[in-house]
Amino acid sequence: MAQNRNQADVNRTAILAHLGAQGPASRADLARALGVSPALITQLTKGLLADGLLEELNETSSGGRPARMLGLVSRGITAIGVKIAPDHVAFVEVGIDGVVARSLMKPFDAVSPLAVSDLIGLVRAFIAEGDTTRVIGVGVGLPGTVANRGVGVVDSTQLGWNHIPLGELLQRALELPVVVENNVNALSVAEQLFGQGREYRNILVVTVGNGVGAGLVADGDLVRGRAGGAGDLGHVPVREDGPLCQCGNRGCLEAIIGQGALVNDARSIRLVGEDEGIDELRALADAGNAEAQEIFAHAGHTLGRALAGAVNLLDPEIVVLSGEGVEAWAHWSGSFDRALRSSLVPGKRGTAVVVERWDDDRWAQGAAALVLATPFDAQGIAGDQGRLVRERLVATAEGKP
Repeated sequence: MAQNRNQADVNRTAILAHLGAQGPASRADLARALGVSPALITQLTKGLLADGLLEELNETSSGGRPARMLGLVSRGITAIGVKIAPDHVAFVEVGIDGVVARSLMKPFDAVSPLAVSDLIGLVRAFIAEGDTTRVIGVGVGLPGTVANRGVGVVDSTQLGWNHIPLGELLQRALELPVVVENNVNALSVAEQLFGQGREYRNILVVTVGNGVGAGLVADGDLVRGRAGGAGDLGHVPVREDGPLCQCGNRGCLEAIIGQGALVNDARSIRLVGEDEGIDELRALADAGNAEAQEIFAHAGHTLGRALAGAVNLLDPEIVVLSGEGVEAWAHWSGSFDRALRSSLVPGKRGTAVVVERWDDDRWAQGAAALVLATPFDAQGIAGDQGRLVRERLVATAEGKP
């Protein structure tokens, strides 16, 4: 029952996103575009009309039977998305159609004693540069575990944050609804609403960069686990006597194939200097350096085997690969494909795998998508923030301050 409710929540958001992107449409058009039954579209749009988010327009006809068109009450509604990394913050303002209206990146020091207050100042400044009356909320995506999306208590080894009530602090400072989530889960929501995953109900999103993460959509439902920590693919144990991971264990996947690990491998053979990093290693591989290419190829093989285990276990329809690491995908792909396909059970060897171009805007768009989906959060994952976003969405659509 919970999964059915959550899929209805996503469908409601998808209706708004489709009308925002494509303009007015009939119920039949929406049913075809979203791949759901006309009866379900009728049910969902009835609720959206009652909430004041949709309106019925004049009847139109293209030669056949006239169809009553549906349109958004307001196309100017926006959400703010924030993607936090250890050394920078990316911001976007996203319309209800999922289109990024503006974006910005700022340097950031996550381990600074003033990190949270600095973050609040950066978010406040970005919001102030736009039309604050149209913003219905702020979504934040970050590497780590968020036990409660609405309260936003964060534990992150990458950021060095331990039990930081980020959502509550931002809510109080900004006087706006705030939803905080793991960044790969946020990216998975964007993929489900706006990306290649829109046509599927079972999606595995895997990101490779400084860490390795995964987001799982199962039968249309984002899987968060007991305390929001599902999808920690980077901490799957791979090598018993492997390198020390930032989580404190040894031989985790990300301790072997994360960007820091690849750079350390290159430094150990004096391929790059102490002041050089992943960009220099990738440049060497691009230039044909065999040792650099071998480092990426080994990482691809290791990821392929690990991901095969995840696909065998979870049985997704499609795997979407993203993250900073895909910038060097040409050097990962050959060994990855061979290791993945040879390690899958026969019935899963045809699972689709796509690689999406990585950029910070996409991650921040995922954070904004959390806000756009929150008004229809029937499961209550966002807590009181869902109610606040919904109230602000309706008031904004009606032109109230």
